[in-house]
Amino acid sequence: MNNSSELKANSHPSAEHRAMVTKLITIVICMFGFGYALVPIYKKLCEVTGINILAFREKENTQAVIKNSQIDTSRLITVEFDANVQGPWRMIPTKKSLQIHPGQLITVMYEIANQQDRVITGQAIPSYAPKNSMAHFQKIECFCFTQHTLAAHEVKQYPVTFVVDPALPKDIPTITLSYTFFELGLPGIKQAPKGNLGE
Repeated sequence: MNNSSELKANSHPSAEHRAMVTKLITIVICMFGFGYALVPIYKKLCEVTGINILAFREKENTQAVIKNSQIDTSRLITVEFDANVQGPWRMIPTKKSLQIHPGQLITVMYEIANQQDRVITGQAIPSYAPKNSMAHFQKIECFCFTQHTLAAHEVKQYPVTFVVDPALPKDIPTITLSYTFFELGLPGIKQAPKGNLGE
């Protein structure tokens, strides 16, 4: 009788050990699965919220455009730069307009200032006119790809580097690039609105 009780007692730790190992293996597998799923989950979040989707859409084909395009010196396009703000910001382009050749790599600067006595975080959303020029305006670097935090009364300049695709229709002589800068974290404004995404 004693021997039987001892055998049962000895078998308990083994069963518990197996259960614990099984749980640990399951947790490890779940962690690896979650790690692999993070990128598609993040992309989906970006699509739903409208934040940073600009980076995914615009960077996807930029390198191909640069490699495959040559500067079209037979044409000049006027690119106008505009800015709007919602909230306690000042935002201005350092140049109002430029005349460029399609295929030419261009960098312009935008100045953003926090005019408040507190730290503020915001994000810029671009839009284009005419609307059909959007597909031909490829941004390589842009402050609109990320959120920005400025200290009280801080002023910073941010670059926009872009190429206008030589395939731009001939009947579009002027493109207007406009940014609206939204403050994030305000009640009722949990993220910047989607606006004209795909920009």
